[in-house]
Amino acid sequence: MERLIKRFGDKALQRFLSQEEIELVGSPKTAAGFWAIKEAFSKAIGSGIGSECSFHDMKIYKTDKGAPKLALSKKIVSLFHIIDVAISITHDGEYAIGVVTIETSSTTDKIKQF
Repeated sequence: MERLIKRFGDKALQRFLSQEEIELVGSPKTAAGFWAIKEAFSKAIGSGIGSECSFHDMKIYKTDKGAPKLALSKKIVSLFHIIDVAISITHDGEYAIGVVTIETSSTTDKIKQF
């Protein structure tokens, strides 16, 4: 992420972040954490980043206490029946780790049952 930002600056960040998100990014580690959350969310809904779910269908913001939160486009909420989402971002050395939990209105339809 650091090399990407050094080489392309804000143009690199604009590929996966909104202007509001870019204003929150104070370091390449933060940018990597934001990327990790968006990747984790897209994989959790089963689509990955692509035509169904783009990086710009998700926006990370912070609460007054600095906790990260994830806002979703109306398209994503409707298409995947999202009720709630919780996220956690952490860093370990050079790695950014994003964890996402999602509550949907059709949760039991998506869980393999036995």
